[in-house]
Amino acid sequence: MSQVIRHNPPWTVIAPIAGMLVLLLAVLVPGIPAMQALLVAGLFGSVIAAVHHAEVIAHKVGEPYGTLVLALAVTAIEVALIVSMMLSGGAATAGLPRDTVFAAVMLILNGIVGLSLLAGSRRHRIQRYQIDGVTAALVTLSAIVILTLVLPNYTTTSSGPTYTSTQLTFIAVVTLILFGAFTLFQTVRHRDYFLPVDDGDAATDDHVAPPTGKETLASVALLLIALVAVVLSAKLLAPAMEAALERFGAPRAVVGIIIAAIVLLPEGVAAVRAAIGNRVQTSLNLAMGSAIASIGLTIPTVTVVALVMGWPLALGLDDKSTVLLLLTLFVSSISLRTGRTNLQIGIVHVVLLGAYLFLSFVP
Repeated sequence: MSQVIRHNPPWTVIAPIAGMLVLLLAVLVPGIPAMQALLVAGLFGSVIAAVHHAEVIAHKVGEPYGTLVLALAVTAIEVALIVSMMLSGGAATAGLPRDTVFAAVMLILNGIVGLSLLAGSRRHRIQRYQIDGVTAALVTLSAIVILTLVLPNYTTTSSGPTYTSTQLTFIAVVTLILFGAFTLFQTVRHRDYFLPVDDGDAATDDHVAPPTGKETLASVALLLIALVAVVLSAKLLAPAMEAALERFGAPRAVVGIIIAAIVLLPEGVAAVRAAIGNRVQTSLNLAMGSAIASIGLTIPTVTVVALVMGWPLALGLDDKSTVLLLLTLFVSSISLRTGRTNLQIGIVHVVLLGAYLFLSFVP
């Protein structure tokens, strides 16, 4: 019983189930006063529970498998959300995958990475991580991002920010190959590149007994329930958010930012908490893995949907977004090349996040 309470206290079970019950109530009895407030409360409670269960799983399976579980689970649900919105919105949502993927990359590289480095460096001054693993992730991410979000603007067979069906199929296959290759690289061939650096620091949870198999399975199930509650709550809140954006005159691309921000919230909280706990390697594994999975799974999936439905898929970014993306990749390649973090690096990434958000609302 003590292990159950230690690894999965009652609130970690109640929060995701309560989030699903609120969703069920919102669907069966629409129009209840303060329902939006309940959905928001259920969403954030599910986020906190998801972070807890992801950490339990990570404690059981070790790095980098633990962070990979959370990254893949969140990305799979993100893809499902995008596809469901495409199917309900039709051809008018041709730019939604691009906006959401671009937002995810910018929020991860500047938001999750920046806040993790800022919080970790503020607490521990300098933290170390495996440079080989980060380099492999950045190389993979740069190739995928440029092929999917920048190159469509410069092909000549199809005008505008689109690929032809043949080109789109090729890019989807290449993206999937790069994602699969990196996953094997991370988990099999060079798993040691993603293990925490041993500084002789006892800041990890190694002194705590790992969860049992039953506890881990319970955490897997509750993690999935929590993530589903997060995404479905976001979908039910989407009309109100879109109405508010229209009232303030915000561009349509902001919808992609909101979707990406809500979906990435569990990973962001987990990454910052890991950095504060002097586990910055876990933070970077989670951030880079999420960015690669976000594109590596989203683009092939939405490609299939677009080809089957005969819809155009606008992937190319506008000039402003392209500059911001290239600046982010350039800064990341420099700031993460030393294997050591500091406060200044975190500040630069957070400032770039602020610039991206401000220019998204005031283009």
